[in-house]
Amino acid sequence: MRQKDDSTREIGPIPEDPPTPPPPPLAPVALVDRVNSVDVMRGVALLGILIMNIYAFSMPMSAYSNPFTFGGSTGINLGVWIFTHIFVEQKFMTTFSMLFGAGLVLMWQRAQARGRKFGAIYYRRTLWLIVFGMIHGYLIWGGDILFHYGLSGLVLYLFRKRSARTLIIVGMVGLLITVGLSIGLGKVVGFMRDTAAEAEVALAAGESLTELQDGMRENWNGMQAFFAPTAEDIAREVSVYRGGYIGILIERAPQTFMMHTFMTILMIFWQVTGIMLIGMGLMKSGVFSAERTVGFYVKCVILGYAIGLPLVAFGTLDLFRNGFDAVRMLSVSSHFNNVGCVVVALGQVGVVMLVIKSGALSALRTRLAAVGRMALSNYLSHSAIFTLIFYGYGLGFFGHFERLPQMGFVVAVWILQLVISPIWLSRFRFGPAEWLWRSLTYWKRQPMRIRPVGE
Repeated sequence: MRQKDDSTREIGPIPEDPPTPPPPPLAPVALVDRVNSVDVMRGVALLGILIMNIYAFSMPMSAYSNPFTFGGSTGINLGVWIFTHIFVEQKFMTTFSMLFGAGLVLMWQRAQARGRKFGAIYYRRTLWLIVFGMIHGYLIWGGDILFHYGLSGLVLYLFRKRSARTLIIVGMVGLLITVGLSIGLGKVVGFMRDTAAEAEVALAAGESLTELQDGMRENWNGMQAFFAPTAEDIAREVSVYRGGYIGILIERAPQTFMMHTFMTILMIFWQVTGIMLIGMGLMKSGVFSAERTVGFYVKCVILGYAIGLPLVAFGTLDLFRNGFDAVRMLSVSSHFNNVGCVVVALGQVGVVMLVIKSGALSALRTRLAAVGRMALSNYLSHSAIFTLIFYGYGLGFFGHFERLPQMGFVVAVWILQLVISPIWLSRFRFGPAEWLWRSLTYWKRQPMRIRPVGE
């Protein structure tokens, strides 16, 4: 029997390929997508920042940079200031700022992997951070950094595609601009101070002042409480912060405005942006994701501390030699720390990454990662806790504690946040401030509770 030729069989229409599904929408980072080393490093940086911020919460602002104005200028209290200035001041804040830049790289890479643009979402996120910073700075605590992070974040997006090398070089240029502008500010302040002194001598001699002398005298008198406070200035500030909320609000408003305008344009923007760009470069180089070799991180530690700490120590010595003169500080002394802090921060990163790669201290690393995941909530809680402890509308302890006992408050909050953060994240997806920030960013209420498996 002849077999039927299959080649004559009628072939129906060839089905079309199914349509390519649209890329998944962008959403807040899921736990499985997080880089644990970044969270751990962020937790370390956040807790370290509090060592310096406690000075600004509990004492007149001048005591932050000059131990002889308040807080104990001899013995152990002076030793605490020297230690924190060399090992802490700007170092943890520098690391925290670098990680902000690293976060942009992570978000961009994640959007690229999903085939999604994220410019609109990123800018909404950044603009809301500016709003949070203004609310925080004006209404709660004048030492806010969120405003400046948001402002710098508006520029960072333009550099997201640049190579690690380019990002680090441009970041270093930003730091050099900061140094140059600070030197210029020091010259201006010095001229203002000297001209005001000449004006006082002329007035004492019964002479009339020139228009320049009168203007410089008026400006210096308005700025003296900031650059060179007298005992009366210190006493007045203590009295204000031991008083009620309205008085503190009135005191804080012009200071915050100056930080958000004049000081931002002249110094802070360039420094913060430069550090964030360096952080973007380090993230692209695999430094923050613990991808580099043990030898690389060992070199970071050695170079960071062997070069950075002597630079900072030399600047500290210069401060003491020149009596913490404000003009000298702006023109010379502070720059050893402004540059050295970046190098020391790399040493700190090296230490943390070596611990992560070794697998040591796993329980502590888990808690630090939780603190880092809730960085915004924990940062804002510092302000809530300490303004209620030190300001007059709370317990009113402003100016009551010297530097050494202040560190006891720091350790207590460290323990509190290391305990509470993992407990909170075992029940909720985000910290409360992170939840609000993400909900506003995505224009959608984000799910907060973690649902048990099978629910």
